[in-house]
Amino acid sequence: MRYHCLHIETGFTEDWQADVFAQSLCDLGVDTIDDVSAPDDTPAMACYIPSELWHANCREIGVLCQRTDGVRLLSATECPDENWNAVWESEHPMQELPMGIRIVPHCAFGAGHHETTSMMIAGLMNAEMTGKRVLDHGTGTGVLAIFAKRLGAEKVVAVDIDEKSVQNAQENAVLNGETIDVRLGSTPPKEPFDLIVANIHRNILLANMPAYADCLTNGGELWLSGFYEEDCTALQAAAEESGMHLIDRHENGDWRMLMLRKE
Repeated sequence: MRYHCLHIETGFTEDWQADVFAQSLCDLGVDTIDDVSAPDDTPAMACYIPSELWHANCREIGVLCQRTDGVRLLSATECPDENWNAVWESEHPMQELPMGIRIVPHCAFGAGHHETTSMMIAGLMNAEMTGKRVLDHGTGTGVLAIFAKRLGAEKVVAVDIDEKSVQNAQENAVLNGETIDVRLGSTPPKEPFDLIVANIHRNILLANMPAYADCLTNGGELWLSGFYEEDCTALQAAAEESGMHLIDRHENGDWRMLMLRKE
């Protein structure tokens, strides 16, 4: 696959600004971001995007850079033709997690050690999963789905919009000997769930809030993560409008997790 490398100069004052900008780039097709700042030099990042997506989204990426304070797109150059998946995987080996769970991240998010993922895993390990029907929306590597199944969930459905993530989640399920129903899609399937976990961008969470409520059984829970403190008010308000109320919240560094219940 052909890739383009975007060399972007940055000047963020807060870590959360860099995270939000990086997530916006990923939403437009960037799948790898490397810090290429030189010592005592202006911070910069090298962002790798499939050339097809660069040609499709170059205008939007340019506008994003222009409208983000402290950001300047310096160059966009085509990379030599290499097996980038193989390069990425060689730099991201298998992750060993609690309960004997092993995750090979490939190019998908969620190897288990990011703050948002670790909060979700802790929640699963402290909850009663036996017999529950669970949806992992935006599954990435499938790590949360695998934990839910290992902890006794009766049925686990994992959904992701990215074909590579779907394949990665399927492979990790097989690796761990767990049966997970992994599907390609952008919205929650229209079937009942006792628990929905969604560790994705706040805008996706907001857009899908009514669908989450429709899928949840009465008394079912929705766990959300992948956002910051300033996002909590809007997410909680959207949940309340859809008939779900806050029962608990957690924080890990700058990241937040909300746990809601449908009455």
